Amino acid sequence: MSDHSADSASPVEPSIGIGVLHLFAKLGPAAAPEAITAAVRDAEAQGVQVVTVAVLGHKADIAFMALHADLWRLRDLQTRLRQGGLDIADSYVSLTELSEYAAGLPQETQQARLYPQLPPEGKPAWCFYPMSKRRNPDQNWYELSFERRKDLMYEHGATGRTFAGRVLQLITGSTGIDDYEWGVTLFCEHPDDLKEVVYTMRYDEASARYAEFGPFYTGMVAPLGALLSRLQ
Repeated sequence: MSDHSADSASPVEPSIGIGVLHLFAKLGPAAAPEAITAAVRDAEAQGVQVVTVAVLGHKADIAFMALHADLWRLRDLQTRLRQGGLDIADSYVSLTELSEYAAGLPQETQQARLYPQLPPEGKPAWCFYPMSKRRNPDQNWYELSFERRKDLMYEHGATGRTFAGRVLQLITGSTGIDDYEWGVTLFCEHPDDLKEVVYTMRYDEASARYAEFGPFYTGMVAPLGALLSRLQ
């Protein structure tokens, strides 16, 4: 199937970074593996990075994490997957970003955050969850001074760096774009790494006092062909 929609609409791109679309779908009787495979193949031919995940639990059967600068490319993939018979059960929209606390990071680290190359090798255990900072009267993150927030985030980041090599974490921004303020995607070698990193980092004040979490999705990264064969 040719892709006409992206050609007939001007690109919609962030001024820095790229768009990120998480789609969570269920495989029903109408699901057509050939059409789903063609949708992903054609998106990848247009430069879209697509990570496919077998999801555990009742929330979804399969997840697609798609990344591209032009949001129309992401929308085209969503359309094609729906036309392939998938029932989209949930989604999340965000953008790669550099946080306001990231000044001074090495250029290589900044590029990896803005333009990641996924999935990483050797890390098939996968998790996604959205989160926001609290605005309660006695727990309002946005009433703290910049310096106080910066100190708390440096502490949080130091905890995260103790998992270097075990966990690849991509934090994407969604303030004004989706229901929460950030999306967090984790890639690990072992599923208990997912549990340990989230558990450990929840003790930092930035998380324990000020963080609100949305639903968690967990699964295994796998090539689409093998994934569809296994799920069906």
